[in-house]
Amino acid sequence: MPIPTETETFQRYIETLLNYGPEAKTSYLTSALWYDDSPGFMDDCVNNVGATRRRVFTADGNEVELMGHLHCDLFNQEKFLPNGVEMRLKLVRSKSGFNVMSAAQLENVRVRITDASLLVRKVKISPPVLIAHSRALEKTTAKFPLTRVDIKTVTISKDVQSKTLDNIFLGQMPKRVIVGFVSNAAFNGDIRKNPYNFQHFDLNFLCLYLDGYQIPSKPLQPDFSGSGRFIHSYHTLFSGTGIHFQDDGNAITRGDYPLGYFLTAFDLSPDLEANAGHWSLQRNGSLRMEVRFSTPLKETINCIVYAEFNNILEIDRHRNVGVDYSS
Repeated sequence: MPIPTETETFQRYIETLLNYGPEAKTSYLTSALWYDDSPGFMDDCVNNVGATRRRVFTADGNEVELMGHLHCDLFNQEKFLPNGVEMRLKLVRSKSGFNVMSAAQLENVRVRITDASLLVRKVKISPPVLIAHSRALEKTTAKFPLTRVDIKTVTISKDVQSKTLDNIFLGQMPKRVIVGFVSNAAFNGDIRKNPYNFQHFDLNFLCLYLDGYQIPSKPLQPDFSGSGRFIHSYHTLFSGTGIHFQDDGNAITRGDYPLGYFLTAFDLSPDLEANAGHWSLQRNGSLRMEVRFSTPLKETINCIVYAEFNNILEIDRHRNVGVDYSS
């Protein structure tokens, strides 16, 4: 599995933000201190209701108890691992700027982990099933379908008004891509800014090109002036994640979208079924993206590109592990 980097924090945030509805976000996800940030007040420690509710738990240096899911490709698949497979986990802490926000640039802010436990489910299999597994492994490997996540970041400099991002992915093509933009200062851990404040920066054109084929066929051309015309971009949050026209949602309203939740999602699978249980044939090629802004950027920003791939993990009878991709 890949070595964690600061970009992995965006994986956890994006997956939680877009894959859960209000029922989950207002109940068990609060065990990990998930409280929605107030649209338009993402960087405001006082008026951001989510930040205020989280601050209550840690006021005066209080110790807070948390529980959450590890956002790891292997742990996001449903099959049990066979016995005898050695597994090592390394948990790497993120910078303080990704888990603490302050109105002032404080030098002595510390987050100290006093105790940590990993809860692992174990299953006792009946002997006949174990024997059948052993016989099957003599002929072939055990295969585990994985949804592999890779995140790329590209810096776009101040005063730029258009940018072409070539070869974002080269080789295996993702089945889904989610794009967002954050302040470069927040991306680099400025404790005064919210690193998950996905802003539009007056974007007025966004389009992907998969081996020259334009996606979507009509480029996204939002207009954030006046009352705003961005419904096509907003709708990608549902069409790109497979929940459009269903009794499902992610708790991001039309009004919230341009005020810190500006993400665009694209389903790149041939049958537009990236969420389905079946797989399409793997495609190789190159993916590029073109973005334009109605006015030159007032600050340097980072483009966050979250991508999902279909891959296979295999385990043989000697418990050797292999994958069909290079990390």
